[in-house]
Amino acid sequence: MSASLVAPLVVSLYGNTCSVLINSILRHGRNCTIIRAGHGSGIHIEGRKISREKMRENYLKMKEKCKSKKLPPDVNANGVFACNELDLKEVQVYGFDYDYTLACYKPSMDYLLYNLGRDMLIKKHKYPEKIAQLEYKDDFAVRGLHYDIEKGLLLKLDSFLQIQLGTVYRGLHPVPDDEVLRIYKNRIIPIAYVESQHKHSQDGPNRQKMVQLADLFSVPEMGLLCNVTEYFLQNQIDYHPEILFRDVKNSVQSCHPIMHQLVANNVSDYLEPNKDLTKFFDRLKAANKKMFLVTNIQARKPRFFTDESRPLRVYDEIQQTQLWDRVTKLEKGTIYLEGTVKQLQDMTGWRGHQVLYFGDHPYSDLADVTLEHGWRTGAIIQELTYEIENLNKPEFKENANWLQMLTTLIEEHQDYDGEEVQDQLAEWMRERDQLRNAIKRVFNKQFGSVFRTYHNPTYFSRRLFRFADIYMSSISNLLYYSNTHTFYPRRGVMPHEYISYFV
Repeated sequence: MSASLVAPLVVSLYGNTCSVLINSILRHGRNCTIIRAGHGSGIHIEGRKISREKMRENYLKMKEKCKSKKLPPDVNANGVFACNELDLKEVQVYGFDYDYTLACYKPSMDYLLYNLGRDMLIKKHKYPEKIAQLEYKDDFAVRGLHYDIEKGLLLKLDSFLQIQLGTVYRGLHPVPDDEVLRIYKNRIIPIAYVESQHKHSQDGPNRQKMVQLADLFSVPEMGLLCNVTEYFLQNQIDYHPEILFRDVKNSVQSCHPIMHQLVANNVSDYLEPNKDLTKFFDRLKAANKKMFLVTNIQARKPRFFTDESRPLRVYDEIQQTQLWDRVTKLEKGTIYLEGTVKQLQDMTGWRGHQVLYFGDHPYSDLADVTLEHGWRTGAIIQELTYEIENLNKPEFKENANWLQMLTTLIEEHQDYDGEEVQDQLAEWMRERDQLRNAIKRVFNKQFGSVFRTYHNPTYFSRRLFRFADIYMSSISNLLYYSNTHTFYPRRGVMPHEYISYFV
C-alpha cells in the first residue's frame, strides 16, 4: 500500500518510549504525530542536552548582537497614523466632536471634575464628610481600563480580553495574581462581560458587568471611585461595589453642566490654546470643504448616530431655548438640537467616503458612523504625545529590543533537558519580567501604556484600530499634510511572515 494513501495515525505513548513501534511506523512511511503523555506540547524531543556554560555563552552573544544593532528611528509625535488607507481627495465634509477633539483641556479639568463629583457625593448622596479630604491622584489611572462593576475592581485587558496580571486594583492597591485567578477562574474575560449585547436598547449598558474608561472625562471619575473605595477599605466600612459605582458615576455626570459653565467663564484656566486650529479651519474653507460640529451637550451621542426618529430643533441663541418649527433644511451658522445622523445625511446629501468625522472616543464617536454609515473616521488621542516621547528615549528602545531578543533566547532553549537548563531559564525569565515591568512603568506605574499590555495591544487599541481610519494627538497635526494626501497603513508583520528583533 502506498504511504500517501494511508490515513494519518496519532499515537499516544505512555511510560517509556516505544522505539520499536515508532521506528516501524516511520520505516513504513506512515504519516504520524507522536504525543508523549504528560507534556502536551506535540512532539517531545528526548535527550536534547546543553550545558549551562553554553547557555551563558549564547546569552552573551545575543547581548552583543543587541548592542551592535542600530536603534530604530524616532517616531514623529505630530504624525498622523493610518489604520486603513484614506485618500483626502475623496473627503468633501469634515465633522468634529467637541470635547478633547477640538477643545483640549488642561490637567486642571481633571481636578475640577474630581472635586465637583466628590462634593456631589457628600451633598446629594450623603457620603461621609471626611471624603472631602481625598485628593485627586493624577498619576493613578489611564484611559482604556475596565471597571468590574460587580466586584469593584479596576483592571487592564488586552485585545484578546485577557487580564494583564499586575494591573488589577481594588481601591489604590494591587490585587495579588493568585487572588485574581481565584476571582475570575480564568485570565480571559467573557465577551458578554465587556460588551453590551443590546447596543440599541435603553437598559443594555446597565446589563454589562464591566465598563471601559474610553474617554478622558472618565479618568478623574475612576480616580474618585478608587479613592472612595480605598477610604471604605481603610476604615472598615461595608459598601456595595455596584451602588458605589452608580453613585460616583451619577455624581460626576450631573456636574458636567456646572463644569461647562465654569470653563466658559474661565477659558484660559481650563482650555489649552491651539493657535493652529483657526489655520486648519481656514485651509479647509479655502478648499471649499464643508464642516459641522456634533457635540454631546444636546446631540446625546451615541443616540445621535443610532436613533432614527428624533426630530431636529433650531436653537435660539438670544432666548437660549429651542424653537418648535419643523426643520426642513440645514443652514450655515445655525445651531440645532437633538436630531439624528440619518436626518443630517438626508438634508445635506453627505454620505459615505465624502465625510471624515473626528472624535476622541473610538466607540461612541466613531463605531456607528463607520459601521452603519460608511463615514471615514479619525481619532484624536491626546496621550499619544506623552507615549511617543517615551518611546523615543534611547533607554526605552534598548530595553524593548533586548526584551525581544531575550524572549527569543528563552524560546530557543526551552526544549533542552536538565536541571541546570531549567535553573538558567528561570534566571532569564526573572530578567524578562524585570524588563517588562520597567517598560510598563515608563508610561504609568500602575497600568503601563494606554496602547499595550506587556506584549499585546490593549482592548482600547483593538477598538481604536477597528473604528478609526487614522489617529493623531491633535487635529492640527493634519496641517503637516496636504488636503490631497493619502494615508497608507504600514504593512504589519504577521507571526508567520518573518522574524525581526526590532518592533
